[in-house]
Amino acid sequence: MFTSQTSSFQESIDVDERDVDFDNEEIAGYSQKIQQINSYYAIYYYQNTSLTLLDASLPPEAEPELRSYISRRLSKGALLGGMGNIATVELSIPEQAVGCYCCLLEQEKSPEQPEADGNGWVVCLLGGSEKGLNLFRIELDKYVQGLQGCLTPEMQNLETEVRPHLIRWYEESVMHIHRVVLLLQANVGYLLHAALSHKLVEVTGADEKTKADVARFIKAASLQGLVQEDTTTASLCKAISEDCHTSLIIDCSTGPPTLTNGVSNRFCDDWIQAFLNAAERFNPFLLRQILENFKLKAIQDMNNLKRFIRQAEMSHYALFRCCLFLQSCGNGDVLLQNARAEHSSLPEACGIINVLEEFLGEHAQGALY
Repeated sequence: MFTSQTSSFQESIDVDERDVDFDNEEIAGYSQKIQQINSYYAIYYYQNTSLTLLDASLPPEAEPELRSYISRRLSKGALLGGMGNIATVELSIPEQAVGCYCCLLEQEKSPEQPEADGNGWVVCLLGGSEKGLNLFRIELDKYVQGLQGCLTPEMQNLETEVRPHLIRWYEESVMHIHRVVLLLQANVGYLLHAALSHKLVEVTGADEKTKADVARFIKAASLQGLVQEDTTTASLCKAISEDCHTSLIIDCSTGPPTLTNGVSNRFCDDWIQAFLNAAERFNPFLLRQILENFKLKAIQDMNNLKRFIRQAEMSHYALFRCCLFLQSCGNGDVLLQNARAEHSSLPEACGIINVLEEFLGEHAQGALY
């Protein structure tokens, strides 16, 4: 039983670059300087089914090819307002085939300009692979929607606002996880544990960009919204974070950063090397895939624990199996914290959780969590 669980865990850590559509040539490119990664953008004004180029960083021969592709997508109704669409496009660029994120930002409707109905801007961000960009869909949607308030048909602010925003898309939307791993190195396990256990994280002695990077890393690593939890559970988890745990403090005024009140466990520590290996390769897409696998494994373990708790209410042997599972998974503290919050209204389940906590406290001494 536990052999298969260990095998599954190792498979979740050993992410192959092929899982995110990288071939050997691409991996070699990511092993070089990060500045050598090519990313592109283009923005068009869409009016009466026609596209007008406003700005692009693509080679001159590639831009018409992209415009033709977008026109076909628009004619098929494949681009919906405010919703990003990601696909692979083949263009006259060094990479030839790249992932392309396209989003139609519709022009605000008004009685004064009824002819503007259906008009808007098409923003395209290109780089990496289709599957790689899909891992950052939420970030890309948010970043592109940040342009909505400063877009006009005349684009007088192209050089001052729009172009600088588009130039930074890859750095701002994709590289934040990479920057955090490079910042914390082997201490990234503390941040992973904080994300799983709803622990507050405070960053001091850093600029706003670094603080935002850490906050986005925590959000990306958190299971909030992915595990089944009602309002009561969410409130309890928040209370656990605020009342029972001291905030993790990351002081960036020193080099390297120092961490105070850091807590981790074997489960989080086992993932550290995978993050460091991907960061050394300057491979942000692989980093995100590893982070998603980390969350998936945590969710699987939570679901297993819930099943064991239900069985343990009727069987002492199932209770023993539950204890062995918590010892084996290395994430007992986090799993029991979430289980207690989710089963707070079920007295029998709470009794089982009390027994499990006492067992681990007596036999594990924290090392088996």
